[in-house]
Amino acid sequence: MKRENKGGTAAARNATDAVSELTTNRLSVYLRCLNVLDAAGVRTVSSGALAEQFHLNAAQIRKDLAYFGEFGVRGVGYYVKELRRHLRQILGIDKDVRVAIMGAGNLGLALADYPGFRDEGFEIAALFDMTKDKIGHRSRTGVPIYDVRDFKVVVRRERITIAVVAVPADAAQAVVNAVVAAGVKAILNFSPGALQVPPDVKLKSVDLTVSLESLSFFLAQGDSGE
Repeated sequence: MKRENKGGTAAARNATDAVSELTTNRLSVYLRCLNVLDAAGVRTVSSGALAEQFHLNAAQIRKDLAYFGEFGVRGVGYYVKELRRHLRQILGIDKDVRVAIMGAGNLGLALADYPGFRDEGFEIAALFDMTKDKIGHRSRTGVPIYDVRDFKVVVRRERITIAVVAVPADAAQAVVNAVVAAGVKAILNFSPGALQVPPDVKLKSVDLTVSLESLSFFLAQGDSGE
């Protein structure tokens, strides 16, 4: 009987360079599906059943997981709790990931207080701003707001590894530069425009305007076809 490979996380480290971002995105989707199954008390699931229930592709599931080892048991499928644990290890969220948010405006405060981050292992440890009226206060859920000039000190003290940039476009590059200078290697950017980072820093941008324009385009094409 073929059993899951307990050395999956070691394989994950070796395979990191070969795995595309699309693959890691799908791993996140699989983890969410497994969370649903685990909450429902489901013990085992096959790739086919997982694909059918959550409208995924069974062959793609098997291919993605094969990058990191053999996690299934022949004739049984995947043990939900075990696969969920492995995916959390692969994605690096088996322990708390501490996050700082740059910008304590409406977006920054909303992100800081979003409960879903903590549920998935992301601890919002600090907010940063340069407005004196905000510094020293806390968000609705208690996240402290620090002076952006203290960023490097707080990063080290709070062991922050990810920074979220939620500042106006004209300030974004300067903020990113400060984040990089403090040694943070992973940045999620909500500010519009292209930002520059060194090769050893991972930057992901979420441009809400571009997404809305894409949806508007879809609607406009539908209207033009009437």
